[in-house]
Amino acid sequence: MDELLELDCVVVGGGVVGLAIARRLAIAGRDVVLLESEPLTGSISSSRNSEVIHAGLYYPSGSRKAELCVKGKQDLYAYCRERHVPHRQCGKLVVASSPQEVAYLEKLLVQASANGVDDCRLIDASELRSMEPQIEGYAALLSPSTGIIDSHGLMEAYITDIEAHGGTIVVNSAVLDGELCAEGALLSVGGSDPFRAKAGLVINAAGLCAWSVSMGMHGLDPATIPQRHLAKGSYFSLSGRSPASRLIYPVPEQGGLGVHLTLDFAGQARFGPDVEWTVQPDYDVDLARAEKFYAAIRRYWPLLKDNMLQPAYAGIRPKTVGPDGGGGGDFVIQGPEETGHSGYVALYGIESPGLTASLAIADDVYLRLRRS
Repeated sequence: MDELLELDCVVVGGGVVGLAIARRLAIAGRDVVLLESEPLTGSISSSRNSEVIHAGLYYPSGSRKAELCVKGKQDLYAYCRERHVPHRQCGKLVVASSPQEVAYLEKLLVQASANGVDDCRLIDASELRSMEPQIEGYAALLSPSTGIIDSHGLMEAYITDIEAHGGTIVVNSAVLDGELCAEGALLSVGGSDPFRAKAGLVINAAGLCAWSVSMGMHGLDPATIPQRHLAKGSYFSLSGRSPASRLIYPVPEQGGLGVHLTLDFAGQARFGPDVEWTVQPDYDVDLARAEKFYAAIRRYWPLLKDNMLQPAYAGIRPKTVGPDGGGGGDFVIQGPEETGHSGYVALYGIESPGLTASLAIADDVYLRLRRS
């Protein structure tokens, strides 16, 4: 570990966002090395989500989530078509299960329009029944531009682009600590082949570990690091045929979008995620949570029978706002101006719609570097 490697650009974190950033910089001509602590890229948060291409309905106007989701959705659909990444623009319905929730749908339609999502419309109970006979509600908001994607296929396409433009991906390589300096950063990297490196630019896109990476960076003002809150979301799969051909969402709950129905490319349905605030990542699915899933799902699909849900998987969403603050929070993307170091960029709270926004996030990081 005595040899000091001289590197141009290091991206820390091999999830879908880290891969997208490494791809963007490699295409721009940077000599990129991506460091992933796990044996495989994309094996944590990027493998434990709903695999939905979000339209950009919910997020406050002017937020990073709203802007990057809407732009990212357009970029992502175009990229998937160009690179033949499996995806389907199946659309979704946000269902009001009570008269009081109809008012929320009306507000959501206004919010969607303000975010630049102009293809949504409200439908009544009769049209909802016509479109999805097994789904019940007082009304629904139709979002035609919502879709599903093969997240692993997407990440493989990003990896192909990185390597085609000279980038390198190194797994089993966790950043242990570092020191920020005028010339960039000195990094200590662990794993089976530990090494030290001097990089002109370090981009922290480590997802759940972004906070620990930054806290290990000597010379970084701790005040720049936001609080971390973790929201666990469990998923259950359905035994039997899906009751709908579109994605079905309830009115959102605090900290998430509610227990919704999503589809895979074989047409099989899964439900989730719920919201369970936690301190440490834990990926076990508690069978006892199924009771709440049945109750939540039957609000829009009352024909769901007992014993039809099977535990599937769980994911952890990193947030900058906890339950006391409403559980929302925006993406935090800090360029050199915000971190105070020309060679350090940090991203925090990149949860949903991070996959949808991945190409747009990468463009945002690149533009921040161009301006610095």
